[in-house]
Amino acid sequence: MTARLNVNIDHVATVRQARRAPEPSVIAAAMICELAGADGITVHLRGDRRHIQDSDVRLLRESVITYLNLEMAATEEMLKVALDSRPNAVTLVAENPNEITTEGGLDVKANLSIVRAGVNRLREGGILSSLFIDPDMPQIEAAHEVNAQQVELCTSAYAHATLGATGIHGEGSLRAKHELRRLREAATLASQYGLHVAAGHGLTYRNVGHVAEISEITEFNIGHNIVARAVFVGLDQAVREMLSAIRTA
Repeated sequence: MTARLNVNIDHVATVRQARRAPEPSVIAAAMICELAGADGITVHLRGDRRHIQDSDVRLLRESVITYLNLEMAATEEMLKVALDSRPNAVTLVAENPNEITTEGGLDVKANLSIVRAGVNRLREGGILSSLFIDPDMPQIEAAHEVNAQQVELCTSAYAHATLGATGIHGEGSLRAKHELRRLREAATLASQYGLHVAAGHGLTYRNVGHVAEISEITEFNIGHNIVARAVFVGLDQAVREMLSAIRTA
């Protein structure tokens, strides 16, 4: 089964917020992504509202006809937004106000009670609960312990390693293989626990193929590389190219 692609359109909002202008429209971007074949839309509503706004979440819920995945911190403020807007899925993430982008996975093991409470409220609200975690066995075990329905494996370390790949015997290539093995083993364990498995963060047209070969991974959340490519070829074509890169694998 080919993995689904949710396109993260945060950076469309980043461009808009740079001028506090009405354009580019994240709603229009979502519609183009869906028409291009995307299986869903992902947005991250951050505490500092640096890109996506509360009104975007509300309008996207009214407009998206495929699948809406809302990334957010496990705070009371964000849980209220999620339960009011009712996306198809909520992915709980770690959030640092000073970071440029999400720096790593949520430490579920160290925050069991907080995460468990968030997961329970989402599940009671009929929203699929997903946890963005590093591909570490203890975190997957903790995700299972708090009754999450899905994990999204952070591919940041793998993506970073592929940037340094210098050939089959190069240090970067060896590191990439190591990180790919971590992802594969984590996906296998998560699947054995009955968790759905997604992946994302830093993936590009060049490195997504090997991750897409991991059969347990059924969903990708990819944004920056698609939006960056869209600057040159348009959003429709950029989405189609990422779909092709995934499906070729």
